[in-house]
Formats: sequence, C-alpha cells, structure tokens
Amino acid sequence: MRARQLKTKWAEGIDSEHVLGEYPRPLLQRESYVNLNGYWDYGITREGEKLKSYDGRILVPFSPEAWLSGVRRQLKPRESLWYHRTLPEEIYAVTEGRWLLHFGAVDQYAVVSVNGKVVKRHLGGYLPFSVDVTDFLQVGKNELTVQVRDYSDTFYYSRGKQKLKRGGMFYTAQSGIWQTVWMEKVPDTYIKELTVTPLYDESAFLVKVKMAETRLPSGSLVNQGAWEPGSKVAVTISSKDTQPFQIEGHAGQDIRIPISDMRSWSPENPFLYDIEVTAGRDHAKSYAAMRKISVEKDGGGIPRIFLNNQPYFQCGVLDQGYWPEGLYTPPCDEAMVYDIRAMKELGFNMIRKHVKLEPQRWYYHCDRIGMLVWQDMVNGGRRYQSWYVTYLATAMEYFHLRMQDSMLGLLGRRDEKGRRQFVSELRETIHILYNHPSVVTWVIFNEGWGQFHGEAVTQIAREADKSRLIDQASGWFDQGGGDVRSIHDYFFPLHIKAEKRVTALTEFGGYSLSIQGHHMYRKVYGYRIYRKKSELTRGYRQWIEREILPNIEKGLSAIVYTQLSDVEEETNGILTYDREVLKLKAGTVRGLNEKMKQRMLF
Repeated sequence: MRARQLKTKWAEGIDSEHVLGEYPRPLLQRESYVNLNGYWDYGITREGEKLKSYDGRILVPFSPEAWLSGVRRQLKPRESLWYHRTLPEEIYAVTEGRWLLHFGAVDQYAVVSVNGKVVKRHLGGYLPFSVDVTDFLQVGKNELTVQVRDYSDTFYYSRGKQKLKRGGMFYTAQSGIWQTVWMEKVPDTYIKELTVTPLYDESAFLVKVKMAETRLPSGSLVNQGAWEPGSKVAVTISSKDTQPFQIEGHAGQDIRIPISDMRSWSPENPFLYDIEVTAGRDHAKSYAAMRKISVEKDGGGIPRIFLNNQPYFQCGVLDQGYWPEGLYTPPCDEAMVYDIRAMKELGFNMIRKHVKLEPQRWYYHCDRIGMLVWQDMVNGGRRYQSWYVTYLATAMEYFHLRMQDSMLGLLGRRDEKGRRQFVSELRETIHILYNHPSVVTWVIFNEGWGQFHGEAVTQIAREADKSRLIDQASGWFDQGGGDVRSIHDYFFPLHIKAEKRVTALTEFGGYSLSIQGHHMYRKVYGYRIYRKKSELTRGYRQWIEREILPNIEKGLSAIVYTQLSDVEEETNGILTYDREVLKLKAGTVRGLNEKMKQRMLF
C-alpha cells in the first residue's frame, strides 16, 4: 500500500553541511571534534559483486530507506551498501597524537577501510564503535570507505521493530549508517573511558579513569588500563552553585570523591555536577548526578520503587524512537528534545525506550531535562512463533500461568551464536549507558521475542550493573527473577497482588485515533479504535480511573502507556507521527498523572 510521506517541522530546515552537528558524546567531551556527517558517495551491489561505480550521493547519517537520505531505497539481505568520502584536509598523518574514528551506529555489519585498507569490522546495528586510524593516514588526500550488510529480520541479529514486510506493530526496516560519524585527535596516551558511580548514601562519587592502550615508536605495547604504575590523574567536581573540588588518584583505580552539601537528581530537579579529568596531556569534560534507584518496602510492607530513598511512582510512556522522514534517525537535536519535553509537560516522568538504542545525546537530554529511562535491550532471534509468543502467552497471562522460556525454537533462539551475540550486546549496552543518571532500569526481554534462559541472563546483567533495577521479562514469559513483576495488559481487567518484587504495568492502552492528513497509511492499527479526540481522552481517563488508580494502593508502582507517537500504520500515539497534533487533552493527562503520583503517597 502506497504511503503518504509525512515530515516533521524540522525536516525542511536541515542544512546538509551541518547535519546533527552537535558534539555526539557529552559524557566524554574534548575540544577536538570533526563531524563527518553530510553527503557521501553511495552504491548498492548484489552479493558477491564488486562496486564498479557509485550510484549517487546519500546524506549521512540517514539510512538509504529514509526520506532524508535522498536515496529512498530498501537494502536487501543479499546486497551490499557502499559508502565513500574524502576526509577533510585537517585529517592527515601526524607524528604526534592519534586520530580516532567514531561511528554512532551502523546497521548491521560494517567493514571500514581507510585508503583501501581494512581498519575495522563491526557486527551489531545499535552500538557505537571506534578505531584508531592514525597508522593508515597519509599526508594529503585520505579516503574513507564503509561496506554494509544488513540481514534485517531474516537472521538472528538484533533488529528491534524492523521488518522487511512492515505492517501493524512492526515498521520499515532500515540499514547502514544511522548515527553521527566523527573524528577526534587525542594525545598518544589518552583517556579511553570514565566510569562514575554515585554513592548516594555516602554523599560521594566513585570515579575510575581508564587510559587507552597505545603503541610506542619502538613497537612495544603499554597497557594504559594500568597506565604506568604510579601515574596520576586529576578529577575536578563542580557545579553552578559550588566551588570546584579537585582530587588526585591513579588511572585504573577507584577514586572516591566526597560531596559536601549534596544535591539530589530527580525529574523535578535534574541537578548535574560537572566533571573535568586531566591525565598527562589529555583533558576531557563530563558530568554526573547524585541519584539512587532501589526497591524498598513501604509502610504497609509492599515493595515499591524508591528514588533517592523515597517512594516514587513512575508514570511512563512507551517510545519507539521512529521518525517519518528519518526512521531511526531524528532529523535534528531539537526534535529529540521536543519529544522529551512534550511528555514531561504532560506530567510523565519516565520513558521506556522500546527495543532500540538512541544516540548518546538523547540520554544526555533526559539527564539534563529530568526524565527517567527504562532501557530495553534490542531483541533479536529468528522468526518468532506468533501463536506461542502472542496469543497463547496472552491467554496464559490472563490465567496467571507462568510460561517457561526453555522452548528456544518457538522463541527463535536455537542459534548458540545468536545467544552469545545477545549477551555481548547486553553487556556493551550497560557499559555504554552506565554513566547516564536518567537510566534507572534495564529491560532484558520483551514479550518473549528472542527470549532465552531468563534467569541466567538476568544474573549477567546484575553482575554488569548492581546499581539499577532489572525488568527480566516485560510482558509475558516472566521467570520470577529481576526486580519487577512486569505486566502487559491491553484487554483485561487489571488485578494486582503484591509480591516480593515491584509490580509495574509496563504496557497498556494502545488506543488508536487517526487524524486526517497526519497519518501515513489508509490501514491503521491499534487495540481500540476511536474517531474523536474527546472519545479517545474519555477512554484513556476511564481506564486509568477504573484499572490503575485503585491498584496503586495494592502494589502497582509504575505504568507505561503505549505510546509516545504514531508510527506508520500504528496510530496509537499521544502525538501524531509528524509531531503536529496532540491527540489527548493535555489537562486530562496531566491531572491523571498527578493523581497517580499522589496516590502512591497515601
């Protein structure tokens, strides 16, 4: 079915010379920054064919399937997508320092070459990766080439909601480079990572500075994770209303920094501390927040989510992170900010980022604006058996019968390599997002999509991060582990019974309203169809008043409404896909969110 091309208000204002030009990694920021977004050459070849000539130009970082890319062509599983550009003149072979090349995300498998030599191979369409290209550069002209393969939903790789035959709750598959490509120059010995853990009850930060491994001119390696025993780093903490406080420590070791007159971070007061790190000739800036998330019992003995040692009801909204003109890629920084602020103005204090990772700046905006994040791991696996993971699972959930996740064939997880890949990406996701105070919960599996060995995988996640909550299985296929009893309920009366874990309604609603001129397809998808804004608002209000408010005192501690915006056929958003129309009455939504928050404090 032919689609109407929708666009947000930001689409027409994009400057091809300055596409998503903001610094892409706010948690470790240097002065050196060369943005490589913009027009690149591109070509598509069949499997096994060599590229003879380029087909045209593509606007990076928009996928070829996206309207903003200028290509608007689907990459097939048996095809290769080729990118090429000449690096800016300022990037050339140097005698001192190193040039690092960064990719925010490339979907799914990328081979990166500089001047015809392969410098990096990377598998995984959602995670950033980097490579030191110094030794491959030359004086004068330097060529960068990227070859991409994307198997989409035909293989067990992570894919989120992408589907080659999109429809209903699954959306247009996209491929290739879809986040910012950039470079920076660093000293021979440089800061590779900065890990910051808030010790809330001790009014202190625990900081660890990891230095990069570098090759000396003699060819010997120095492991800079330890970075020459005895070498020092200096960490400075400051804020807008406190004097800078500096403490020295050793690279690769924990540095404890006490904070006097500590300020807490919360959605109501997203207070951030500035951090500066100096190590040898390298200097980088970051930020951190004093925030604690935990599960504690309230006065009645019911487990609740506590934020900063106080019970805190989380009113959330499901966010797919899709854009009509950019698919996975937002048109600009301002567009990301708009979505977060629009939800906050409606009284929501949490976003569940659904089976997708965003650019680092999205989490940065949640940190500074004040929005809690439940982060899904990106699902993968081979074809899921719908009769098993959807229909039977829904019925079993209604009767409160627990389904085991050991039927790996029905869950699309027979491939051992696929299971190992998921675990590797889970660890890397936690590692990449660890320092963001807004992220408070890891959601490991969703509705059985590619689920396997839930208890074992939960323990792996717990070992990687003991400071956050874990939702082991959002929806059905709960194995009894993690911190959250996670319920999806679109059709049945809600019955909450307190248990040893927190109880959360992590998906509900899905109410559909199609606004003329603001939807893509004639066919629409949703769990209940409404014709008017007033009717949709009334249905939304009635469900919350009938099902949610009475269950809060019984143990319900968080909710997630489906969803933030329409996506293609799925017209169940609070906003239309083009972000032009708010489909629910704002005052009603704000009022109900406030009632839910207050009901927690009975």
